Amino acid sequence: MAAAFLSACAAGGVLEVVREPEGVRVFCRTLPTGEEVVLAYVHSVNRRPVYDTLRIEEGELVIVKSRFDAFGAGMPDGSTDEGTLRVLEGGILEWTVNRPVGEVTLRVGRMADHRLLFREEVVFLDRLAPPGAALTLRPGKAEISDLLWKGRCSP
Repeated sequence: MAAAFLSACAAGGVLEVVREPEGVRVFCRTLPTGEEVVLAYVHSVNRRPVYDTLRIEEGELVIVKSRFDAFGAGMPDGSTDEGTLRVLEGGILEWTVNRPVGEVTLRVGRMADHRLLFREEVVFLDRLAPPGAALTLRPGKAEISDLLWKGRCSP
């Protein structure tokens, strides 16, 4: 059984969520090669849903794309050469950027409803830290104790 856990971790990466400034890991999850996770939230200004797709590639966190249905402060508008903005069915906007970022730090919103959407699991960030707290999403390493006893990094 332990070999299966270790094999799953070796075949991809680990996304960890760390509470700042303490640097305490509050969550981690293995991501097989090519699997994506979505950071979903409600935009703070226009109050519309945003879905940022993330992936771990070669030990780096990559922002793959963002989907949203309305422009707002800080949202891409297609005026740069950095990515591609497309209009999808139903008026959904998709900004494809494939930008390596190393890590993403955010403040858990009081009304933002921050969630990590995995293929078969939803993780509510306000259950990992109180509203206003800073959380960092980054590539990490699975510890044997996490895999075997804490169950945080189950494949």
